[in-house]
Amino acid sequence: MSDISFEFCDFQNPRHIEAYTSLLNHYMSDPMGDFPLHDKTLQQLLVERLSKHPTAFVLFILCDGKFAGFSTCFVNFSTFKIKPFLYIHDLCIHQEFRGKELGRKLMEKLVSIAKERKYCKISLEVRSDNTSAKTLYNKLGFGECEPKMHYWEKIL
Repeated sequence: MSDISFEFCDFQNPRHIEAYTSLLNHYMSDPMGDFPLHDKTLQQLLVERLSKHPTAFVLFILCDGKFAGFSTCFVNFSTFKIKPFLYIHDLCIHQEFRGKELGRKLMEKLVSIAKERKYCKISLEVRSDNTSAKTLYNKLGFGECEPKMHYWEKIL
């Protein structure tokens, strides 16, 4: 049985910065990601800006003391519910630790945090071809919005 724990990322802690940038790079190198973030200058810029973002937090999941995954989250606000809500932007379990239900445990912890903080909902986006993530989210009670919403963007 593995020892599972959680830590909020402290962007003043070099160990946390290294874990976050390493895990993020792993996540971005995955076929479900975008591109690796090997450039140290960009990594430093990301950490600097994310650490100053007023509603951002990163939660690590550790397995036997090793950083196994993370989630980058932002607190947003619902004008309809007049309450804050949690937006999960990134969620990744390192390939070495997959198959141990750590993704489920990390999501359950995020749900627990959102409930403790009295947020009205949790939102996230998932690629249409990411069947493993959609299966996990569905098992945890997540589903498409009613009415169905579409994710749109304009690249600037």
